Formats: sequence, structure tokens, C-alpha cells
Amino acid sequence: MKITLKDGSVKEYSEAKSIYDIALDISEGLARMACAGEVDGQVMDLRTVIDKDCGLNLLTQKDPEGIRTVRHTCSHVLAEAVKRLFPNAKLAIGPSIDEGFYYDFEAEPFSREDLDKLEKEMKKIIKEGNRLERFTLPRAEAIQLMKDREEPYKVELIEDLPEDAEISFYKQGEGFTDLCAGPHLMSTKPVKAFKLISSSMAYWRGDSNKAQLQRIYGTAFAAKDELNAYLEHLEDIKKRDHNKLGREMKLFTTVDVIGQGLPLLMPRGAKIIQTMQRWIEDLEDNEWGYIRTKTPLMAKSDLYKISGHWDHYIDGMFVLGDEEKDKEVLALRPMTCPFQYYVYKAEQHSYRDLPLRYGETSTLFRNEDSGEMHGLTRVRQFTISEGHLIVRPDQMVEEFKKCIALAKYCLSTLGVEEDVTYHLSKWDPENREKYIGEPEVWEETQQHMREIMDELEINYTEDVGEAAFYGPKIDINAKNVYGKEDTMITIQWDALLAEQFDMYYIDQNGDKVRPYIIHRTSMGCYERTLAWLIEKYAGKFPTWLCPEQVRVLPISDKYEAYAAEVEKELKANGILCTTDNRSEKIGYKIRESRLEKVPYMLVVGQQEEAEQTVSVRSRFAGDEGVKPLSDFISQICKEICTKEIRKEEMTEESKK
Repeated sequence: MKITLKDGSVKEYSEAKSIYDIALDISEGLARMACAGEVDGQVMDLRTVIDKDCGLNLLTQKDPEGIRTVRHTCSHVLAEAVKRLFPNAKLAIGPSIDEGFYYDFEAEPFSREDLDKLEKEMKKIIKEGNRLERFTLPRAEAIQLMKDREEPYKVELIEDLPEDAEISFYKQGEGFTDLCAGPHLMSTKPVKAFKLISSSMAYWRGDSNKAQLQRIYGTAFAAKDELNAYLEHLEDIKKRDHNKLGREMKLFTTVDVIGQGLPLLMPRGAKIIQTMQRWIEDLEDNEWGYIRTKTPLMAKSDLYKISGHWDHYIDGMFVLGDEEKDKEVLALRPMTCPFQYYVYKAEQHSYRDLPLRYGETSTLFRNEDSGEMHGLTRVRQFTISEGHLIVRPDQMVEEFKKCIALAKYCLSTLGVEEDVTYHLSKWDPENREKYIGEPEVWEETQQHMREIMDELEINYTEDVGEAAFYGPKIDINAKNVYGKEDTMITIQWDALLAEQFDMYYIDQNGDKVRPYIIHRTSMGCYERTLAWLIEKYAGKFPTWLCPEQVRVLPISDKYEAYAAEVEKELKANGILCTTDNRSEKIGYKIRESRLEKVPYMLVVGQQEEAEQTVSVRSRFAGDEGVKPLSDFISQICKEICTKEIRKEEMTEESKK
């Protein structure tokens, strides 16, 4: 057989060989460094035997799939360490992930001290350098092996595999065996630079109705310096985590007696939300042709039965009452669309009236699982820039494009356009009961959306099963600092609900015609966007979004009167400002203002009062010199009006 290597050279063998033996034949050094093999584009274990012509790329720790193999092996080293130190722990799953690995256990919660002990034990295991031996068993024997070892989660995994599946295990030395498909390193010895990061609760198979497990996260790299760089990156992430930083900056808080997923926006956070909300409402109404509605926060169950939410979404709703006991059952709204449909239906419309673009700042309620809620990104009450466009079928494509254009404009203004990914969320034809409508409607609609995205030259992925029950959508997603992806903006094509609600318009022939509907957000959820911006800017928001844009700092109490004049003039120009009249040294006041991420500090003293000037220090460039107050006001008003995102330019010298 002929093996074509990555460099184009060819190795010929008269008999089948494992990938590892081929690497060894090339050189002992390569065999030591090899982690896995890529055979005709498919990543395989080094133990895999090749018996036919193919292309082979030997993967080392420098390759993404090579380091994933190291991390996967490291997860097994962790599992062995846990079984050594906590013998009663039960094994669940332990995969590699983008930046490391995790392993789930049925066990008591792990403390940081426990993780430190486990790291020491892992180092012992790695030093032992035990070989990992792969073997397979028939289904019945595989189940019995895991039953004998009292590993119920492994038994369940095997029982869920197809009858004809190859059931493989990896034996690690004499004391540890795990159910696993691989690939793995040949031994534990090549694992060098690793760290256990954290532990948390996780549900078995991600289902909140199943057992609660303990998940340990870790990472591994090819070299110590790479690991150290990553750990420094994690420290930066912790500083940016909105759940920590947002509380430190007094933007929001949570209280147990109020409830999980119900954050309180404090004055500074409320001011940022208010600024964004006023911007979006004015933008939509004045520049994009929207008309505003205001609808109830709850409705009778009858409404949700018409829309289909009662049958398809009731588990995600807060229901007030019991249909078996109460004459009238209400539910808090999880979305606004059915309400706005009745605004449309309140009067008759002709084809000339369309499109009608309804916009609403909507407070919504969704019954999120307790394990899913986090800070401001996943909550039970939230507010979105919601809109529904009622359009003629011939207007649908153009209006859908405009919705994408508006979303892109909002993202660009916020400075986050480069941070998002686009997804075409489709229905799952294998799960018909989840959706309403006929297959041909879904397929036609999804094809229209593909053509729109292709025409706009927007890169996107297609996600099966992520559509709403009544239509496919474009989801614009972003990752938080920990890499978890959330949907920020949604634009949805709906060719079905007009029928449910008997919506129509009168066409040029006098006939009743069903309109199409676009469900969309322009900026998405305000709370989630605030969380995103906290992490994006590490709390150093663009000036136009800051709850405090200027702080006036009198050098001493002699200049409080002038500081008050400066503050009054700033406020008269719509600038958010305060004055720090405390009896503190000016250096202390400047440092504190900088720590609180105030964009501009205006120092005023004898010279500034005499000349009607201000000494400007900024978060962006440090000392910007003395300026006439009127000049500074013109400068900052322009920055706020244009929503400029000014870059940090400070040197270490200018920070002093």
C-alpha cells in the first residue's frame, strides 16, 4: 500500500501498519511527538491500523487536533486522579473542548483545595508514564464491565449506543479503564503543561430533570509558556466578566428574596439602558419608518392558544392560574407578536398601507431553568427592541434585507459588528411535532433566506432544529468572555401565523390576502447587550453610553463655586456630569475617577477660574491640556452626538 505524507512524499508497505508504526518508521523523534493521525482528512487514533492507500498527516501538539488529543488524554488522567482520591465518585463524560477539557462526576462539590490535590495526583500519574491500551468488547460484556465497576452513567451510555456499534475502552496502567472512542496519546507521559481551572454543577446530559453532577474544567498546552499566557488570559477574562465587573461598577445587583434571574438595575446601569433605549426608539421611528405600540404584559391563555405558544412553548411561560380550577387563566407574555397582530386587526388595511412596521420596547418573561441563568445574559424578565413588520409577499425580501441592515447598523454603532456570527436557524424535518406548517413552506422560506444572505455576502452557518415553531430565522450570535455563545439579535421569516390570526389586507382587486410577517429585534435584549458591552469594553464604555461622562475636580474648596458653574454649563448641554467636592488631594481624585472609568476629568483651580478654562484629563490620552470650557463642550458634544468610539491612547507617563 502507498501512504502519501503531507509533504507529498510516499511510503510503501507490503503489509498493514498502525499510524504509530508508520510514524516510527519515519523517525523515532516524530513518533515521540505524534499525538494522532489525519487519514484522508479524518482524525484517527495512533493505534489505528491502515491497510490501504491513503493520505496521512501526522499531528503533533502544534496542530489543533493534536493538542485536542493531549487534552482528551488529560481528562482521563483527571478521572483516574479523582477515582484515586475520591473512590466513591462515579464517572460520567470527559471530552476535550475548544480551550481545554472537562470531566463530569457524581460526587460532592469540589473545592479549590480539592483541585490542587487532584493536580498533584495527576502529576504522579503522568510521571508514572503508563501506556494507554485500546480494546473493544461486545455490547453485553461492555455493559457488564461497567456494572462490575459500579459506573451507572457509563452503562447508560453503552445502552444508548446502536446494537452494532463498536464499543471501545482505554486502559490506563493497571488501575483505570474508561469507556471512550478516543483518540488518545500512546501514554500519559507527553502531558506536560496543564491546569485545573474550576469546578461547577452540571446536569447529566444537559437535562435539568436528570442528576446533578460536578464538572471539573481544565486545560493543557504543549509548553509551560503557552499555559501561562492562557492563565493570564483567564485572569483578564475574570476582570471583564460582566457578572463581577457589573456589580463592582454598581450597574446591577441581585437579591435572593426577589428571585433568581430577576436583576435590579442600579442608577448607573439604568442610565445606560435608558440611553440605548432612547437611541433605538428614535432611530427606528425617525429613520427606519417604525410606528410605536404599547401592549399588555399578560394575556388570557386564549391568545396563546391561537398563536400556538400554549401547545409549543408553555414550559417556557409563567402561567397565572389553573385551567381546571379557574374561569380565567392568564400568562405573562414571552413575546409581543400576538399583541401587535391585534393592533393590526383593529382596523382594515389595503395593499397601499403595507409595509406596516410596528416597534415596541417590550418587557418579556420566560421561565428559564435555574441552572441556565447567569448575570444579565440569561434572565427571567428582560426588555427587548422588538418589532413586527406586516408586509405583502412581494415586499418580504426587501424588508428582510432592511431588517438585517438595521441590525448591522446597531452593531456597528456599538462597536461590536466584528464580534458576531450569523446563523440560519432551520426547522428539523425529523421532529415535525415541534413545528406548525407544511414542509414545502419551510423549505421555500429557508431558500429565500439563503439567497438573501448570499446576495448580502454575509457568511453564515445553518443550524438544524433551531427555528421557532412557526418559522426559520437569522440569529446573530456573540460569545461572552468564557466562550459561551448567546443570540443577540433575531430576524425571523413568518409565512404561517397570519393564517392563525385571520390577518389579511385588501389587494388591488378587492380580494382578501394574507400578509407575511417579519419578527425582529434591532439591537436585541437590553440587559444582554449591557452584559456584552461590559465585557467588550471592560467597563470602559464609549462616552455616549457612559452614565457619567465628565467629573469636575476642584483643586480645593476655594474653587467649588467655579466647579459648580462648570457643572451647570455641562448639564445645560446635556452632558452627564458630577462634581467631586471632597477634601481629598487632586491626585487621589484623578486616580479614583480613572478607576471608576469616567471618560473625562476637568480639573479646575485658580488659573482655570480666572481664564474660564478647564484642565482636561481623559481616559483616552491622559493629560489633554487646558482648554476653554466652550471648546471642551463642543468637543464632547460632537463625540456624544456622533457616537464616536474613541480609542485608548494613554502612555504610562500620561497616566501619572
